[in-house]
Amino acid sequence: MTERHFPAADRTALVLTGGGARAAYQVGVLKAAAEVLPKHAHNPFSIITGTSAGAINAVALGASANNFRLAVKKVEYIWSNLRVEQVYRAGYVNLAGSVLRLIGSLFHRGTGLGKPLSLLDTAPLAELLQHVINFERLQKRLESGLLDAIGVTASSYDTGESVTFYQSDLDGSVLPRWQRARRRGEPTRLGVEHLLASSAIPTILPAAAINGHYYGDGALRQVSPISPALHLGARRLMVVGVSGNRNLPPVAHAERQSPSLAKMVGHVFNSAFIDALENDMEHLERINELVGILQNENPRASTGGMKLVDFLAINPSVEIDQLVTEHIHRLPPAMRMVLNVTGATPSGGGTSLASYLLFEGNFCRDLIQCGYRDAMDQRDMLEHFFHPPSAVQF
Repeated sequence: MTERHFPAADRTALVLTGGGARAAYQVGVLKAAAEVLPKHAHNPFSIITGTSAGAINAVALGASANNFRLAVKKVEYIWSNLRVEQVYRAGYVNLAGSVLRLIGSLFHRGTGLGKPLSLLDTAPLAELLQHVINFERLQKRLESGLLDAIGVTASSYDTGESVTFYQSDLDGSVLPRWQRARRRGEPTRLGVEHLLASSAIPTILPAAAINGHYYGDGALRQVSPISPALHLGARRLMVVGVSGNRNLPPVAHAERQSPSLAKMVGHVFNSAFIDALENDMEHLERINELVGILQNENPRASTGGMKLVDFLAINPSVEIDQLVTEHIHRLPPAMRMVLNVTGATPSGGGTSLASYLLFEGNFCRDLIQCGYRDAMDQRDMLEHFFHPPSAVQF
């Protein structure tokens, strides 16, 4: 490892989870972080990992690692001016064609002919990513030492593994690939195909092919969203989630009817995009407590390779599903029709599903503002995270 890279003991990681349009919330948190740092500061994270839409944010930030505030502004501009038509084709003809292809697949053993099956066509997203992300510049940021590694997680339909494709200029002896139960790291040169694969929500968005194998959304089977950052050498973590308010206890309502299709699908999506991260954070908290107790009682005792990991987690203080009700009317008519017939409406109780597909600037701007407000409410913790007391060692 050359001297231009971050010291191994000071590798700080940014972990961005998935969640479709919900990922706009992450931009608000990063906007607050940029204000805490000096105006022309370089990227403060030596490692950035992302899953699903969070992977897109991760790579976009990495490509502009030379100026963190400017990088965040670029990503904010994209989300603030986003339209559904830039992400997927949502006209009546497009949706009707997709439905016919799904029906036609029943005569071909459930497989698509020519291209993967899905309700929506993400060809516009591929064009957008090619336009807004400079992958050559990403490699230059890695070579210059402004970034040690960047990882994008996708789920293999072939092996069932959670695969983190990571790009780094560090030697393999310093940053080796890893293999664990149902998850592994794969060094590569990242491209649009990796981002499309990582964000390919099953049945909704098409799977993407990488080296002859198909991959879907990285949140699938990702039991430990924090794990890739730790494998890439992180000693400190900033984690930005997209769940609802964890401080409010869930409220049970008497159901007059069985759950709608959209409500059931949204429930599955929440379990993939939200529950794994929350469980992982609780697990990390318990490990830190155990290691801390052991080290306090006997500083020389072996911890079995476990180390204290300093982390800061920021999640929405509002229920995003409720925010959807104010913006769902902004979707194209054909998409509103699909969501309505499946129950993805306030009356159908399926707004959670709609929140993953609401790639509209007004909704995204509200999420950005929410993320910014939540992060600034924790400004002291942000400043402490980026400028920890020198006496504290992790």
